[in-house]
Amino acid sequence: MKKGVLLVNLGSPESPTAKDVKPYLDEFLMDKYVIDVPFLLRALLVRGIILQTRPKKSAEAYARIWTDEGSPLIVISKKMHQKVEQMVDVPVALAMRYGTMTILKGLQELKDQGVTEVMLFPLYPQHAMASTTTILVLAEELRKEHFPEMTFTIVPAFYNKPDFIQALANSIKKHLEGFDYDHLLFSYHGIPKRHIRKTDVTKSHCKIDGSCCNTPSPAHEFCYRHQCFETTKQVVKLLGIPEEKYSQTFQSRLAGDKWLTPYTDVEINKMPEKGIKKLAVVTPAFVADCLETLEEIAMEANEQFLHHGGEEFMAIPCLNDEDEWCGVVANWVKDWSK
Repeated sequence: MKKGVLLVNLGSPESPTAKDVKPYLDEFLMDKYVIDVPFLLRALLVRGIILQTRPKKSAEAYARIWTDEGSPLIVISKKMHQKVEQMVDVPVALAMRYGTMTILKGLQELKDQGVTEVMLFPLYPQHAMASTTTILVLAEELRKEHFPEMTFTIVPAFYNKPDFIQALANSIKKHLEGFDYDHLLFSYHGIPKRHIRKTDVTKSHCKIDGSCCNTPSPAHEFCYRHQCFETTKQVVKLLGIPEEKYSQTFQSRLAGDKWLTPYTDVEINKMPEKGIKKLAVVTPAFVADCLETLEEIAMEANEQFLHHGGEEFMAIPCLNDEDEWCGVVANWVKDWSK
């Protein structure tokens, strides 16, 4: 059996225009693992309400971060893919869950190189329905329909793997050099609270209170909230950051649902009045900078922080295509492909 790797990230519209953003949002928001309500209700919400106004607003946000090379997420992911590919001896393909760089194309690319055993690698440190699960489910459907000769080895959430934590901590430390920050905020992508309960394999552990994430349980294998807290805990321990100098929040919520709290925007806006004038924000739910990190944090949150009395704001870049991070991924591939 010939081995190969498929790296999978979120995806991007083809251009920062409402015309291209609309089908991308339709594919994304109509995913039953993203908006997990019955199809007819989901269609009513997405196609009857959200897509009537959201594409124009989202296109404006994408236009703020778009580069001459294209979508930052795609550009960065391609650079990371190329570096990893050069470090290993097996074929490596790159795909996106949504958009034109499909998982189907990625698997076909590997098949064309004779690959029959695939390391399926969702590029998400923490496990969530709306990110990891939807990739794994679609990939398995495509495998059964188009590539029955293939087998998959799934890369689980790597939120607490020592080499990932080390790379993340080193990256944060490097970017904070020379910045005398008052506070370091760990901002993770938000998800609805019901997603936490749905991924609870015990069906009883996750109460989303002050204790369940710190109480050992099999539920933690798929608990996004626990895994976020664990990433933060291990990074600050490695960096020696005192408890009073960091906190954790969740961003990118949609109206109408109960989402994980505290909310990033709410907390950032309150920080200046608490004496936090120099703020650094890191976004460890993402390995590549994208709309949520570049527009929502580096631009929007920055503007709001300064508006509310803050003085200096630093958005720490994601791991992107940093050599150490690419080396970590390459080592995982090498260990698997021996």
